[in-house]
Amino acid sequence: MPASDALFDRLKVPSRRERRDESNRMQGGRPPAMNIVVCVKQVPDTAVERKLKPDDSTLDRESLDGVINELDEYAIEEALLIAEAHGGEVTILSMGPQKAAESIRKALSMGCDKAVHLLDDGLAGSDALQTSYAIAQVLTRIGFDLVILGAESTDARTGLLAAMLSERLGVPQLSLASKVEIDAPAIRIHRQADYGYDKVEAALPAVLSVVEKINEPRYPSFKGIMAAKKKPVETLSLAEAGIDPSQVGLAGAYTEVVSFAQRPPRQAGTIVKDEGDGGAKAAEFLAAQKFI
Repeated sequence: MPASDALFDRLKVPSRRERRDESNRMQGGRPPAMNIVVCVKQVPDTAVERKLKPDDSTLDRESLDGVINELDEYAIEEALLIAEAHGGEVTILSMGPQKAAESIRKALSMGCDKAVHLLDDGLAGSDALQTSYAIAQVLTRIGFDLVILGAESTDARTGLLAAMLSERLGVPQLSLASKVEIDAPAIRIHRQADYGYDKVEAALPAVLSVVEKINEPRYPSFKGIMAAKKKPVETLSLAEAGIDPSQVGLAGAYTEVVSFAQRPPRQAGTIVKDEGDGGAKAAEFLAAQKFI
């Protein structure tokens, strides 16, 4: 063998699979524990009327009770199931005002290990693009093997954050998952579609978004609620997270609400009395409303 070839072999960078196998050998054959981060958003309760503030056209969050975004609960549950099956740690990451701490504690009471709260007045009014930048900065800081999100939030319903995070972090995105299988470093999902599902595979690290059909979120137990009070929650400001203040906040948002109006009050419905011709009357009404 030429000397140059021997030198090349000694300097060859190991592949991802070779690095994984070496890690397994060092841990007695066990796969390395996963670092799972779940992005959680506190949103206004959908059971109450939501309003925009007249001064800046942003959602009024302070006067409404906040809850964990419903789809994020499925993301939390899936993270816990993966950690239970493969070993690892689940970190909650939330960006929001001080009130978001309530949702963070609930997520911890479900069984997550710790949390990071990105909290700074300069974040108020950030749109999806700015939010993805801020969240990506924190994820880069804390590290991850898998980032899990709900498919969308019930307040904005953009469904954009997972794709934006994937692009900013330079890792694969697996979206709308209704089933997840992990054989590290491979991750496979059933991606929900109108005609059923697609099978999608990628390599970790990755960003994953899930739909509500994927699992049934667990309820926090009394023991879990008490334990959550002692779990660590790291609070980060813009400066601590390495976020450029000019890249977030309402003033620099890439999107805006140009105008809005209150929803008109609900009108009384139409009562159809059945006098032998109720079916015909109901059909006429539905046809007039263009339902049939």
